[in-house]
Amino acid sequence: MTAYDPGNIFAKILRGEFPCYKVYENDHVLAFLDIMPRSPGHTLVIPKAAARNILDIKPEDFAHVARGAHKIAHAAMQAFDADGITVQQFSEPASGQVVYHLHMHVMPRHDGAALLPPASRKEDVKVLEANAAKLIAALK
Repeated sequence: MTAYDPGNIFAKILRGEFPCYKVYENDHVLAFLDIMPRSPGHTLVIPKAAARNILDIKPEDFAHVARGAHKIAHAAMQAFDADGITVQQFSEPASGQVVYHLHMHVMPRHDGAALLPPASRKEDVKVLEANAAKLIAALK
């Protein structure tokens, strides 16, 4: 397996080198909106620990990510009046992983509404700002 690359986009977000639409943060994880969402409110939860994916993360660090995804899922159900939640995690190219810093996708779902294809369109900034505000409010 390839080693973790500290130059990946999520590592840069963690270091403050790239902006994000942050919705939640604690000592162990950061959660922010996907700028190419597959559904409104699509959020990424990442560990602050350097980990390429589920195959190299320490179990205790992965547990923090899972707890973060759980917290975001509950908030997203409320914030987006969702009918359900899809949680995904991809590890290595064969699975569809594109960014090599472990992350979990949390996507609010509505009956009859299909997910958009991955990376199919960049969301409008105003929509991202409004969706971030909804999630932040639901997390309080």
